Amino acid sequence: MKKAIIYIFPIIVFAACSTAQNQEKKSEKKESAPAYATATVEQGGISSTVKLPAQLAAYQEVSIFPKVNGYVKSVLVDIGSKVKQGQLLMTLEAPELIDASLQAKETYAKSKSGFAIDKENYMRLLEASRTAGAISPLDLSTARAKMEADSSLCNAEKANWQRQEQMLAYLNVTAPFTGIITERNVHPGALVSAAEKNTAMLELKQVEHLRLQVSVPELFSTQMKINDTISFYVNALNGKKLAGKIVRRASDVNTQYRTEKVEIDVVNKDGVLAPGMYADVLLRANGSMQAFKVPKSAVVTSTERKYVLVLKNDIISKVDVTTGNQSADSEEVFGNLQKGDVVIINASDEIPEGAVAGK
Repeated sequence: MKKAIIYIFPIIVFAACSTAQNQEKKSEKKESAPAYATATVEQGGISSTVKLPAQLAAYQEVSIFPKVNGYVKSVLVDIGSKVKQGQLLMTLEAPELIDASLQAKETYAKSKSGFAIDKENYMRLLEASRTAGAISPLDLSTARAKMEADSSLCNAEKANWQRQEQMLAYLNVTAPFTGIITERNVHPGALVSAAEKNTAMLELKQVEHLRLQVSVPELFSTQMKINDTISFYVNALNGKKLAGKIVRRASDVNTQYRTEKVEIDVVNKDGVLAPGMYADVLLRANGSMQAFKVPKSAVVTSTERKYVLVLKNDIISKVDVTTGNQSADSEEVFGNLQKGDVVIINASDEIPEGAVAGK
């Protein structure tokens, strides 16, 4: 009996060791193939409200430069001055322009007087020529030619005088439209030049109406229609909700940023808004029926691409996508997908393509 125990004991020990080793191998095999949580791709879009950054701009704005050389005689406005169209803003002085205008006027008066004398002489000769032999045809044609030449000269001198008068009118600087002065860079006595275009004398902006400019991603731009009413918030007004109508679209997509410029007209009669203010535009974005819907955590974003990890036949593959509207936990994607495809959720770029999952 003792011998039997001696021979059987090693067999039992060996069997126990073999069982433990097999369990360890199975455990290692199970740990080497991780299982991933998955979700099914659904067809259909997501309707949501998209917040886009925007900026207010003046409806019209102009930098006012001198049209003639001269000295600033007076400035009748300052920063913040509200002006009407045609209102006198400032005056310049240029004595040489006054002299040139007076000389042009005098020259025109002389040429006009000479033309009047020549015309009277021609008419007298024409009347006399009705009597046979009283006036030779040569004298009559000579008088007519002189009258016509003086007429042309008179017209030229008149045009020169009018041009000089227009130059004088440029000494009075007026507002091209109703607005507010936002910048003043000159004072009386300063020399200004028509050739100097670096610094404007005055800056004028129309602020009773403003343009709200927003760059809309091309994915949403087709949903914005002319005359649609858009809500927006201005940061400086503590979240006050405002509204305006879409009146202009660029109909051109910026190839660098993939956006289209859209403008919304905003009434600003109370003057609380100002050009340059930032705003947030709220756009109601309808979901696309061509889109697929996946959990947000299924979309991997790297520095080069966006993609989802599709699991098929226990093999992982990366499928490039572009994203659209979002909800609290889902996101629209566009790419080479099909309804019913299985994607990995809580995905990351650390999961390699082609890895066997769960096996």
